[in-house]
This record gives sequence, structure tokens and C-alpha cells, in this order.
Amino acid sequence: MKKVLIVLSLVYLSACTSVQVTPLDNSYKVLHVCIENNPKVIVSGFIGVVEDIFQEHGITTENYTGSKPNHCEYKLTYTATRDWDFTPYLSHAELRLFRGYKKIAYAEYHLNGGGGLSLMKWASVESKMTPVVNKLLNQY
Repeated sequence: MKKVLIVLSLVYLSACTSVQVTPLDNSYKVLHVCIENNPKVIVSGFIGVVEDIFQEHGITTENYTGSKPNHCEYKLTYTATRDWDFTPYLSHAELRLFRGYKKIAYAEYHLNGGGGLSLMKWASVESKMTPVVNKLLNQY
């Protein structure tokens, strides 16, 4: 029984991050992306970080609410959730990039087990999302 408790404790302490990415193919020649506002996302600074990384890859962005502007060929939707352990932290995020109605790229960040006792769960949104978005846009 003692060994089982030790193993369970180690699993809980070693909660890891899961990242799944289907990168954007450079054949699309994306120069500008319209980002659909998601008012349900309350993760502070999330969309600003995503926009900054897109711009570092040479892709301009604009936000919109409601109907997608006619000039927008590419649309990004997102979701991000947070958990709470003394202070809120990013625990899950998804980015979906569309051309028209076709999904052409996808990225997901997920903190398994809510981060357990790992101090990394309190890392900044920027430090969590930068490698994810860079992987999404690695051909740009």
C-alpha cells in the first residue's frame, strides 16, 4: 500500500504539459489573420501574446466581434481556460485557424492534472504559449 501511495504521489507531482499542433502549411501564404473575439476567455493577456507571436512571424492581425469582415480570408478562433491554486493560471488553450470554413491549422496546450504541485503551472501565458504558437507557425 505504501508503494502505491508513493507512485500516485510521483504521478501527481510530475504532471506534464501536453502540446498538440497541426502547423500552418506555408503554401497558404498567410499575411493577415482576423481573430474572432471570444468574450468567454478571461485569461489575462492571452490574445495579446498570440497576436505578438503572429506578428513576429510576419503575419498581421486584427480583432473583430460579430460577423467576420469581408476582407478577412483567414480567421483564428481561440479558447483558453484557467485553473486556480492560490492565483489563477493558464491550464488549457486551443487555437484554430480557418480559410473560409476549412480548418487549416490547429494548436492545443493542456496542463495535465491541473499542474499538480509543479511550480511551472504558474508560469506566464507568454512562456506557455510562445512555443505552441511558434510550432503552429514554424513555416513562417
